[in-house]
Amino acid sequence: MYDGVIQDLIDELGRLPGIGPKSAQRIAFHILDADTDDVRRLATVLTEVKSKVHFCAVCCVVTTDPECRICSDTRRDGTVLCVVEESKDVVAIERTREFRGRYHVLGGAISPIEGIGPENLHIKELYARLNDPTITEVIIATDPNLEGEATATYLIRSLTTFGIKVSKLASGLPMGGDLEYADELTLGRAFEGRTSVLQAAPTP
Repeated sequence: MYDGVIQDLIDELGRLPGIGPKSAQRIAFHILDADTDDVRRLATVLTEVKSKVHFCAVCCVVTTDPECRICSDTRRDGTVLCVVEESKDVVAIERTREFRGRYHVLGGAISPIEGIGPENLHIKELYARLNDPTITEVIIATDPNLEGEATATYLIRSLTTFGIKVSKLASGLPMGGDLEYADELTLGRAFEGRTSVLQAAPTP
């Protein structure tokens, strides 16, 4: 559609996840219209990301330091590990301020269709960490989809040999939602994951 490098830019942008042809074209022309200094800063950041960002030596989250800030924070509870798929999941959980343990990032989820098996994830690194006798619980916090559930099932089965507590995040109805709009799987899990709020009085 366009000449030379313009079309190359659109094509490269279109390879990004969630960016369709129209969005790629819109972003490309935004870059063309942007100030030269702004474009240079963007190019510099992209280059630095590839050269400076790597996996944390402990938990495999993306970081620019040998160890991420969470792994190097001595105030965190080292007895509990929360296993997530991606680094962005760590950010989401940290926003809740409900978890004070440490993390382990798998780097994806098991997906036979995409050719991703357990050997392609940071599962061996997880096993190595569990040799630490101070770790008493692993919380599985994979995404509530087919790939995430397959990964959780695999981990739960394989972690039984370590003799530690393994738990899984509850899943169910979102706050502000209506029952009539909930799908069967979500509603079913809400029933399975129900918690007691009032004990029945004993029969006289």
